Amino acid sequence: MAYLSREEAQRLAQRVLSFSRAEQARVNIDSADAGNVRFAQNQISTSGDTTNLTISVTSAFGKRVASATTNRTDDESLRRVVDASERLARLVPEDPEYMGELEAQQYLQPSAVFPATAALTPELRARFVVAVTEPAIRQNLIATGFGVHTTGSTAVATSRGLFGYHAESRANFTTTVRTPDGTGSGWAGVGAHDWSQIDAAALGARATEKALASRNPRAVEPGRWTVILEPSAVSSMVGLMMQQLGARPADEGRSFFSKAGGGNKIGEKFLDERVTITADPMQPSLAVSPFSNEGLPVGARAWIERGVLKDLAYDRFWALRSNREASARGGAGFTMAGGTATIDEMIRSTERGLLVTRLWYIRSVDPRTILFTGLTRDGTFLVENGRIAHPVKNLRWNESPIFMLNNIEMMGAPVRVSASEGGDLGPTVVVPPIKARDFSFTSISDAV
Repeated sequence: MAYLSREEAQRLAQRVLSFSRAEQARVNIDSADAGNVRFAQNQISTSGDTTNLTISVTSAFGKRVASATTNRTDDESLRRVVDASERLARLVPEDPEYMGELEAQQYLQPSAVFPATAALTPELRARFVVAVTEPAIRQNLIATGFGVHTTGSTAVATSRGLFGYHAESRANFTTTVRTPDGTGSGWAGVGAHDWSQIDAAALGARATEKALASRNPRAVEPGRWTVILEPSAVSSMVGLMMQQLGARPADEGRSFFSKAGGGNKIGEKFLDERVTITADPMQPSLAVSPFSNEGLPVGARAWIERGVLKDLAYDRFWALRSNREASARGGAGFTMAGGTATIDEMIRSTERGLLVTRLWYIRSVDPRTILFTGLTRDGTFLVENGRIAHPVKNLRWNESPIFMLNNIEMMGAPVRVSASEGGDLGPTVVVPPIKARDFSFTSISDAV
């Protein structure tokens, strides 16, 4: 079964709602055709294709609300899942923050389905693997990696006449190449809507170059360093901040974005003026869903503009309490503006610093300051007198994206990245490489 078209999703939603006896009801439908390939030790280890369909029914009696889920579309199964949600709704306590279901809304219509992604086969995925593994074998290196793709749709409908539909393709391809002695490791990865835009051979060559260059690393002293962060590392840091853009925690004094004395920091400058972060479903590099799970429209939005906090995410309940417009964060995608510097130019401008390929094993230290800790990985290098001097052992860092984004020295052109530690699809993120000063490293790690 292929993913549902607009017409198929609408007919299915109407069938579900026709069985409802609740005062209000909502149905969410997700369907997707997905595939993946995983390789290790220079050969494919797993490959698979799946077709998924999930139907979630939310029923409400007054402010008593509950949901139930099924993956079957026959009438009897649909009646059962509607009945289950209604029986649960009659049992649960009232939800004082339930706002009721939405009426019909107007949505943007981003174009995000790409034939090259939708038509991927195991054979085509295998060619991408071979483009990485064959050069690795010739150089006596060990290549591993993961490719994943999905083309699917999401739909939402309510008993009050709302219907929204969005279809998109997404893909991700990452590879790690290591030397046989285990001392050198390089990584490269990318996210895309269009699989045909992924150059597996180029990714493999980049990971191979880093693996060879990172052999036999030396230790450097922890402390505050000038860093050149490649886009994947920037994505990790900036994403930590973007996850905190909720209005309610800020207004209740539980967030970095809380204002002393009450309220939040909307309108305040808190970052370098070169930092602008936006989200627009119609931007081709994002093309995220134009509505939230409950059907709230997602439009173009500037979260941060020239270092000034322009907005926070208000759910419908908190928007009503705050006399603000409700604003959904939608598909967890964002674009950060950049500059014109290349990574080579950043290196040439650096007297002493560290070039960082990516970050991993990231964990929270202090949510109030958005302070996190993690490790560098798969290619960390000492830069001296404008050139790469030698590879260095990985380092543990303790840092906040707020500090990093206030210490910017140079930025490059924004690019779409693989914004996930594990190589899965993750959020849709477009960020630049960044050179920043005083990045805090606390200890050395012998992990490669």
